[in-house]
Amino acid sequence: MVKYPGGVAIARKQQIKQPKTVRFGKRGMNFEAEINATNDYYLMRGLAVIHKKPTPIQIVKVDYPQRSRAKITEAYFRQASTTDYSGVYQGYYLDFEAKETQNKSSFPLKNFHKHQIMHMENVLKQKGVAFVLLHFSTLSRTFLLKASDLIPFFKEKDGQKSIPLAFIEVKGYELPTNQLPSIPYLDCIQKILGGDSHF
Repeated sequence: MVKYPGGVAIARKQQIKQPKTVRFGKRGMNFEAEINATNDYYLMRGLAVIHKKPTPIQIVKVDYPQRSRAKITEAYFRQASTTDYSGVYQGYYLDFEAKETQNKSSFPLKNFHKHQIMHMENVLKQKGVAFVLLHFSTLSRTFLLKASDLIPFFKEKDGQKSIPLAFIEVKGYELPTNQLPSIPYLDCIQKILGGDSHF
């Protein structure tokens, strides 16, 4: 009970926090979270050092509703970001983008930007390893597609339309998703680097 001026007593409503219902697709994580968990797995075992790149943001306006709390009210992207992840694996520089779609038969090229394609092209020119991880959420299928296969397709279509799933199945590498780590892309990278194919 809380007593207010005048002696009026008002019962305080008890606030009961309901547990949040969280629904996830694959083993409780979204695609980006699974990649981050995979990267942590690789790092903890000394296999690779790969991190998500921070998005460069310019803070313009900050409000201070309380002394100890600052709230960003206006910010802008400082520059177009390149790709999502970068790092090193056995002396190789790795650079990759991760994309997800609900489409079942193709992957929209509009998910990629020209500056990202140009960045991957520059990584390849420096003998780095560049690729994309493509996740078809409705199908629960994940593929690794080398940048050297994506770039010509993107240029030919001028970033329009989509990459057919059939093309990805032939040119890409499907990753098993029922193991640890959950997105085992380094196994695929190792096969490509150790085989006849190249990036």
